[in-house]
Order: sequence, then C-alpha cells, then structure tokens
Amino acid sequence: MSHYDILQAPVISEKAYAGMERGVYSFWVSPKATKTDIKDAIQKAFDVKVIGISTMNVPGKRKRVGKFIGQRNDRKKAIVRLAEGQSIAALEGQA
Repeated sequence: MSHYDILQAPVISEKAYAGMERGVYSFWVSPKATKTDIKDAIQKAFDVKVIGISTMNVPGKRKRVGKFIGQRNDRKKAIVRLAEGQSIAALEGQA
C-alpha cells in the first residue's frame, strides 16, 4: 500500500485542533494499516519525524431512515505524536 492508500483524511474536531498545538495530530487511516505502515506514510507524506502512534477502531453508528436501519462503516483512527518543534503546515491553517 502507498501512503495515499493508508492516510485517508485528517480528523476535523475541536479536540483534534487542540492537540495540534502540542504536536499531536489525528488521522482517519485504512483499517488494514499497521502502526509501522502509518508511521512510514506520515513521515513520507509530510517529511516529519514521528515519535509515537496510538490507534483505535471506531465502530460505525447505527442510523435509521424511516423503517429501515443501516450502519455506517467501521473506521480506524490514528493519533500521531511528532518530535519536538515539528508540525504539519498543511493542517495548521484549516482551523
């Protein structure tokens, strides 16, 4: 898998933006990606040094439309901690 397949999108939330000040970034990633794959993809895509990664599987919410009940897709979230003094400039200006 290339880093384009592994990194799907940055997480857009108040909590994610608060972490950016401390050098912690959140991304939606491929459910099949490992921590090593995620680390390599972020280092290659943004040219930064990754210190630590935490991942979590987020189950899809059940949604109801009329009498039908469906479920959103399950996703995987990666929380990435960068080395001191480094940042991802492409994500800083989105707030």
